[in-house]
Amino acid sequence: MESAKKGKTQSKQPPRHPLDDWLRTDRMPHIWCPGCGIGTAFSACLSAMAATGLPKENFVMVSGIGCSARGAGYANVDSYHTTHGRAIPFATGLKLANPDLNVVVFSGDGDLFAIGGNHFIHAARRNVDLTVVCVNNYNYGMTGGQVAATTPHLAKTTTTPRGNPENPFNIPLLAFAAGAAYVARWTMLHARDLMDSIEEALKKPGFSFIEVLSPCPINYGRRNKEKALDTLHIYQEQTIIKNGAHPAELEGRQDGKIVLGKFWDVAKPSCNELYEKTCRPDFGKDHAA
Repeated sequence: MESAKKGKTQSKQPPRHPLDDWLRTDRMPHIWCPGCGIGTAFSACLSAMAATGLPKENFVMVSGIGCSARGAGYANVDSYHTTHGRAIPFATGLKLANPDLNVVVFSGDGDLFAIGGNHFIHAARRNVDLTVVCVNNYNYGMTGGQVAATTPHLAKTTTTPRGNPENPFNIPLLAFAAGAAYVARWTMLHARDLMDSIEEALKKPGFSFIEVLSPCPINYGRRNKEKALDTLHIYQEQTIIKNGAHPAELEGRQDGKIVLGKFWDVAKPSCNELYEKTCRPDFGKDHAA
């Protein structure tokens, strides 16, 4: 009778999620909209961090402002929710001050490539040892669905009701041209590939960049008559994985397909390494002694 009661009591305990140790569960439920892909991208990022086997206390997550940037508030590691467009400068300061930290920037396309575009370019140029995950939903989803630097040509937003007259950034090409050591693109539907890519980037010295295409059904999707399920069908049927493709080939579509994959992966000295070698040439000797 006693064992039966014990078993009944244990059965009432809620099951543990594999990422419970990496989540601030007291802040759940999250604020992301139904059909949004940010949660899946965030889960892939946390899963990748866990899969590295690196000490959890050495991880830091930094984000700016926007829907995706809420991720830093849900991660159960040291995290910084910074000012709009300034996630990368904050992250750079953390890495320079404590090179042992594994610094992840998790933010959106508006934060990283509009107001924060200049910071992105120079962090890539310097090859700062950061892993930058950009969730690209083609608009400013949090502030009303305005046009962004990544909004496709002719796509409708609140500020381009007749269609966007401009051409968007090819952000993997921008990352490559600026000097990133690792460049990849996936969709949130390709969750396993995305997780593996982030894990690979986390283990790699230097500036790593992963773009994650994600639906925004409330703002971008509604104005372009594209439901969340429609977007997932696009990710499933109109994408092609082409590892090693040159980022310049990613402009628009290739043979009617959105190209995904790992496009660039090179080894070169990181910002910290160059600083120690150039500005503190006796650093290695002092430590060796």
